[in-house]
Amino acid sequence: MSIPDLNLLVTLNVLLAEGSVARAARRLRLSPSAMSRQLARLRETTGDPLLVRAGRGLVPTPRALELRESIGRLVQEAEAALRPAETLDLKQLVRTFSIRTREGFVENFGPALISRIAEQAPGVRLYFTQKLDKDSTPLRDGSIDLETGVVGDDTGPELRAQALFHDRFIGVVRSGHPLSEGEMTPERYAAGRHILVSRRGLQKGQIDEALNTLGLERQIATIVGSFSAALALARASDLIVSVPEGYTGNLRVGMHSFALPVPTSDVTISLLWHPRLDADPAHRWLRSCIREVCGERRASLETGLEVG
Repeated sequence: MSIPDLNLLVTLNVLLAEGSVARAARRLRLSPSAMSRQLARLRETTGDPLLVRAGRGLVPTPRALELRESIGRLVQEAEAALRPAETLDLKQLVRTFSIRTREGFVENFGPALISRIAEQAPGVRLYFTQKLDKDSTPLRDGSIDLETGVVGDDTGPELRAQALFHDRFIGVVRSGHPLSEGEMTPERYAAGRHILVSRRGLQKGQIDEALNTLGLERQIATIVGSFSAALALARASDLIVSVPEGYTGNLRVGMHSFALPVPTSDVTISLLWHPRLDADPAHRWLRSCIREVCGERRASLETGLEVG
């Protein structure tokens, strides 16, 4: 089955509105002969004469009258779909955005983000869902609007990504822990019992590699899949945990944090989305809000008040 020329819809809409080949030609900036050829194609496509001579003018056939309303509506909808996006009216925007994040993001950035959204666009609601893996399918199929995380080899190559902030790993113990006083050395740090955070159940991480270069090895007492669970364990025991500073600020309230005595690589937390939403005005606005909130939070961390 051949695909019809959809440009004929525009031609038919103008012909039915003008009732004249000459006037329709002028409106579409075509020559009368070109418009006549278009009418001939329409007659062949529909199997109906559509417009017939009546005196010095043309009158629509019953089939043309039947098509007039639906053709006009189709052309209007097509023109609206292809028209550049109108200026976004945030006060009138009603929409729910789904954001997939790892635990810690909502606790640290959620309150400021929700407050900003409510002030600028009260009809917008945020749905936060937990990020359990790095599968890009939810972004591809549209079930998720945005995601935060570290861009890696397993990140979908077509996804858009923009850095939100750089984060460093720090050590955390309960208040009153022996490590909360005195100089922190690799030896003191390695001598304790540790919690390893790994969603994939890895036995070691980059901290262990750094300790090994010094001839040291730490004892991993337990492995958990989330920062919140690790910090809860450390808060109620003498276990030591290492977590990203910016991502866990509010989760560490009341605990003692310290700079790690071995070098580790910083991580870059990015915002990810599918390119089909790249130009969507509401989506662009939400991305800017998240970037601003994360930037303000990161600025407060750089004062050094979070570690101590």
